[in-house]
Amino acid sequence: MQKMVTIDNYLDSHYIHRSNWLRAAVLGANDGIISMSSLAIGVSAASSTREPIILATVAGLVAGALSMAAGEYVSVSSQTDTEKADIEREIQELREIPEEELKILTHIYEKRGLKKETALQVAIELTEKDALAAHISDELGINEISQANPTQASMASGASFTFGGILPLLVILFAPVKGLEYWLYGFTIIFLVILGTTSAKTGGSAARTAITRITIWGTIAMALSAFVGYLFGVNV
Repeated sequence: MQKMVTIDNYLDSHYIHRSNWLRAAVLGANDGIISMSSLAIGVSAASSTREPIILATVAGLVAGALSMAAGEYVSVSSQTDTEKADIEREIQELREIPEEELKILTHIYEKRGLKKETALQVAIELTEKDALAAHISDELGINEISQANPTQASMASGASFTFGGILPLLVILFAPVKGLEYWLYGFTIIFLVILGTTSAKTGGSAARTAITRITIWGTIAMALSAFVGYLFGVNV
């Protein structure tokens, strides 16, 4: 017996509703892995003992996680404030100039390919049902998927940065100090490949593209950090 596919099931099969928290989580984990690995590589290139490397990495991990969480919250909150201000402005315009707002909605539907008469009819029907919802969605481009959630983004970013940053720290704790930068680079590439694959599967995109992008930029960051460590470092 063929399984009936409902509209809700069809919508659930898409991945765009995950974009907000997935972006914050991937950004946090990627930043945690690359930042801590780069920091540790730079310090290890200038140090012959493990303690300074551990200290620098732990300090960077704590500061980075708090910075990522706070920065994400402030950034997304600013976006939310802008959305709220636009909605308030739209409410006022609908109250003061409803005819002009109807023309705007009609013009939007015309630009999407509807005939003028059809566009006007659609605009009228949507306005009669819920004028504000129609303008928020079609004029402002705000919907449930695109609306930002500061707390969710902040928690996802901070937690994922911490998780990502702990991985290089484990390498520092257990790998030999001699040649530690090479151990860090090798394991970091592995971590980034796993992250790229996981994020691609979670978002329903191509894994190869995500892996290539994330490893190239990670390699550049670590190479520059190692260069700085060798250039300015003295044995500690």
